[in-house]
Amino acid sequence: MGKNGRMARVQPLSGFPEWTPQERLVEAHVIATLRDVFSLHGFGEIETRVVEPVERLAGDSDASKEIYAIGRLNADEQAGREAKLGLHFDLTVPFARYVEENQGRLQFPFRRFQIQKVWRGERPQEGRFREFYQADIDVVGRDRLPEHLEAEVAIVMARALAALPLPPARMHLNNRGLVEGFYRGVGIVDVAGALRSVDKLDKIGPEGVTEELHGKGVSAEAIHAILELAAIQTPDSSFVDLVEALWDHSPIVEGADEARAQFEAGARSLAVLVDAVNAAVPECAIADLRIARGLDYYTGAVYETLLEGHEDLGSICSGGRYDSLIAGGGFPGVGMSIGVSRLVSRMLGAGLATASRAVPQAVLVAVTDEEHRAASSAIADRLRARGIPTEVSPNAAKFGKQIQYADRRGIPFVWFPDAGDGTSLDGEVKDIRSGEQTPADADAWAPPTEDLNPRIVRG
Repeated sequence: MGKNGRMARVQPLSGFPEWTPQERLVEAHVIATLRDVFSLHGFGEIETRVVEPVERLAGDSDASKEIYAIGRLNADEQAGREAKLGLHFDLTVPFARYVEENQGRLQFPFRRFQIQKVWRGERPQEGRFREFYQADIDVVGRDRLPEHLEAEVAIVMARALAALPLPPARMHLNNRGLVEGFYRGVGIVDVAGALRSVDKLDKIGPEGVTEELHGKGVSAEAIHAILELAAIQTPDSSFVDLVEALWDHSPIVEGADEARAQFEAGARSLAVLVDAVNAAVPECAIADLRIARGLDYYTGAVYETLLEGHEDLGSICSGGRYDSLIAGGGFPGVGMSIGVSRLVSRMLGAGLATASRAVPQAVLVAVTDEEHRAASSAIADRLRARGIPTEVSPNAAKFGKQIQYADRRGIPFVWFPDAGDGTSLDGEVKDIRSGEQTPADADAWAPPTEDLNPRIVRG
């Protein structure tokens, strides 16, 4: 309350999305679909706490700039000695801690999915929020992880995206071994730094990348070679011939046998990955030698996913293969992550999907008069017992008014109880869209399957 007892004006907080009930149905459908597809492929769900010690979240990176720290408003003397906590800004850090703490109770390879909110203190803009849902899948091994799991994770994620009311998703794939071997072959010493620069190609363009690499001491010949590599993109494994020809015509340094072996192994691995994903989900995978994923811990396959016709949104799903989830080593894995809220925001904003109605109710039971409200409630309970979402009219206005109430809320059917002593479960049901009205029994009648629950339909 403000001064003089008036309500203070609510100020919206940018970056914290709040959906209407109809929009929330779309978000809930996305989450439920992901959960179903992940579970169908043998991934078990976990949920981790939302807070971690700040020093664990930040690590050695600049992530501390994005962390929301938390604390009690009325801190007591003990609070000063407690670890400073922060809200997790992704699901990878808490997952690593979870595996480390529970490794003795887990079966490896450990297949997990996780769908939770995360909090990140970045500048809000279209598709970027400070509070948002994220969905991750990972397979983590103990000491070793078969390479075929790199394809399996990509296939599961591709199938999950294909199950949503979205345009086709194109998964752009690369292999860090291929890229690193090539970079080393042309004499680049700071491979990780060069990868971070190439990862900015979409943002700063070839000229910007060239300038950055030149500032890092990379020769003009090497820059030209790695930009040529980044330009290679094929819808199948035909990239292998292109990268091998590029190696043969690039300024390879002397004694690059080890780099050549790494390059060739990466090319073979990527070819297998692209073919496997396209065999399972046709025309989904693209070999894209531009994809670098600037994070240093990726060591094998790397993934980025774009929506056809919505490439301006950037990658909606990304990830890769890593040597160890835990700093101490010994837990290699592969995983991918979807920014669920980012995806839902585009689905709603671009009209890609909507709910067929804003409320769960399929039926409104009319009330003849307040004296017989109990009879309407008894009919509603019979319908609910049979799985039919039902509401009782909030007032006993004229039936025309009650029909208008149902229409405004998007409820497709109105049930009119039989007149009498108020014990009958019979009545008539009106489809207010068509005007058709038929006799019905609360123990037998059901709406058409497509009207039972709200459906998510493509825009």
